[in-house]
Formats: sequence, C-alpha cells, structure tokens
Amino acid sequence: MTVQVSYKGGPINGRVHISGSKSISNRALILNALSVTPQEISNLSDSDDTQALQRLLSQSDGVFDAHHAGTTFRFMTAYLAMYSGEQILTGSEQMQQRPIGALVDALNEIGADITYQNAKGYPPLKIGAFGSQKKREITVQADISSQFLSALCMIAPTLPEGLVIKLAGALVSEPYLLMTLQMMASFGVVSSYVDNTIVIQSQSYKSIAYAVESDWSSAGYLFAIAALAQDSEIILSHFSNAGLQADAEIMEFCHQFGVEATLSNDGTLRLKSSDHYASSIDHNFITHPDLTQTIAVICAAKGISVKYSGLKTLYIKETNRVEALKTELNKVGVTMTESEDAAFEIEQKGKAYIQEPTFDTYQDHRMAMCLAPLGIIKPITIRNPEVVSKSYPNYWRDLEQLGFGLDWSS
Repeated sequence: MTVQVSYKGGPINGRVHISGSKSISNRALILNALSVTPQEISNLSDSDDTQALQRLLSQSDGVFDAHHAGTTFRFMTAYLAMYSGEQILTGSEQMQQRPIGALVDALNEIGADITYQNAKGYPPLKIGAFGSQKKREITVQADISSQFLSALCMIAPTLPEGLVIKLAGALVSEPYLLMTLQMMASFGVVSSYVDNTIVIQSQSYKSIAYAVESDWSSAGYLFAIAALAQDSEIILSHFSNAGLQADAEIMEFCHQFGVEATLSNDGTLRLKSSDHYASSIDHNFITHPDLTQTIAVICAAKGISVKYSGLKTLYIKETNRVEALKTELNKVGVTMTESEDAAFEIEQKGKAYIQEPTFDTYQDHRMAMCLAPLGIIKPITIRNPEVVSKSYPNYWRDLEQLGFGLDWSS
C-alpha cells in the first residue's frame, strides 16, 4: 500500500486530539497488573504497542506473541519471569532480530529460568517459573536500553529481597528510567537512585486509578507541520510538562526550527508557525531520541544546518534509523554525514524535489510520520503507511482533518 500526501497551500489551522503517551501507558499497565487490585487507567494510548500489552496481560497461558511491540516484549520478559509455570514469549520476524540478551542475563542472574528458542540473545524465549532469588545485587550495562532497566525496576518490589541495580557505563535515555521510578512512586513503591545505583526494597504496589497524559512524541509531528506550513496554528489537548516525558523537551527548542509553542495550565498546547528560526542547530538527543527523525526532516526541509549527537539507541530500534534517514533524505537532495561518536550532520546538496519522491518506511512508524509533513512543500508518496498504527493509529485521519490530501493506492 502507498499514500500520496499533498497540501493545497495556505495556513493550517485546527484542533487535534492525541491519545495518552505510549511510554506512560505501558508502564501503567504493568504497574497496575502488579498491584493488589488493579484499577481503571484512563486516557490509555490507542497504539498497537499498548493494545498488544493489554492483550498479553489478560492472557493466562500459552504462547505470548508481542508481534512488533518492542516495549511490550521487554516489559513482558520481566513480568513473565515472575510467573508460575512455563511460557513462550515471541514476536514478529522483525522482533526476533532485536537483541534481548542483556535483560535475560540479568533476570537469570536474579533467579529466573529463561532460555532461547533459536538464536542466543534473541527472541523467542522459553520462560520457566521463577525459583528462589539467587542475588539481591546485579550490575547491568546502562548504555544499551533504558527499557531493560525499567523492566527490572518494575518487578523488583515483587522479589523476596528486593533488588539493587548497579549501572555500568553511560546511561542512555535516562528520562525514561526516571519516568519509571516516578510512576512506581505513584503506585506506592519507594526507590533510591543515587550514584548510578538503584535500590528497591521488597514491598507491595498500591492499587490506584491512573490518568495518562497525552503523548509528546506524537505531538512532535504536529510541530513539524507547524514548522513547514505558513501562518498556521494547531491546538492540542491533555498535555503536561510535569517531567514524565522526555520528549516534552521539544518545547524548549522549537523556536529554533520556526515554531512558537505555549502550554496552558489546563493542558492546552498551541503551536504557531514563525518566520524566525536558526540557521544551524547543534543538539544532543541522548535523553529524547524519538524526536531525532522529526527534527531532522524539519531542518532538511527548511535548509537548517544540523549537527546531532547522542543517537546510539537509534541503531537498534524498529530499523537502523540513522541509515534510514540517510537513504530517504538523500531522495530530496539532503546529505547526512555520520561520525564515529553516534553523531551526524545534515546539509542541502543541490536542488531538492526535482521529481516527486517515494519514501520507504522500513516497518518503522516514526519514519512514516516524520516524512509525511514534507507533503506541504510538494506531493510525496509513502510506502507502507499503515505502520503508523504502532504508536499513532489516527495519524492519517488527523492529517486529513488539518486539510492534507491523501491519495491511497494498493
């Protein structure tokens, strides 16, 4: 399937509802499941990942299939490790190419019984019943995935002796770990995180009703639309800048790429186009890597010179996002130069849009959504646009609501 994305021109004005944060929703679902009496969670994400996690948490036995949902797979690995009986946790062919070894090693060190069904270090997994706790203190590489650490932290209070996690190396995406610990506190669990050491005593989660704030990662694509459109205003609701979501950082530097944003006390987020933007941007994305593709495309379209760093985790996402950006931006006359320290620079080379580009998405929802706003400049075509369902199922509907033209073809 493909979709041609175009825009008739002029201002873009409208109101869009974005559902709850996928990151917060998935953590809330695990914490709620670990509570004594699960309660209602409101404004849950409508993403595929969250729906997959809801489905698996309601399943009692058999083969647990996470499909493409990476966060779901990682959180369920730790959750099922505390389960009774024997379970199989698997995923799509793509998921079976994503490493899980560091998390499995840590869980087995604690006392879990997890073995690999195929290639060592990769799904699918056979997860046996948890035995006695072997260790209270473990060391985990912090530079691989913060989701591994979050998975360990969330099951830590349920262990007979609790857990002490020592972090080795530079921690990537620290705000997501802090999100986990803050949410655990909301569910009544006390933790300590000092000098690269996390201490969580054995204790019980409290049962609470929980409201999920709207997703800043998804809002980033609306920032892109405001940046590329002329004299536009987009209004979003149910947002918070309370510190849970790292991608709220986009509020701090959006003026550099031509967007003025204001957030009211009632959670209303207003995005307005601006004629003023920086000629160059130098930014470290280590705490909010999911914004990288969006900002890269904005800057490429506006001719802003870019130097990015802190991109180590982008190589092991749904695809190698650095390589994917290189390939797709080259189709519109943009060159990305990569350095050895997980950084890259972007600059225009020649004339872009000599002919209508057709972009590939690499089974990556964020590739489809970050490229679509380019349709404001000139019609573009995107292959496999359905991948947006992973995190933002209503993305194409919302673009139509804002006045975009979408021409679908099978």
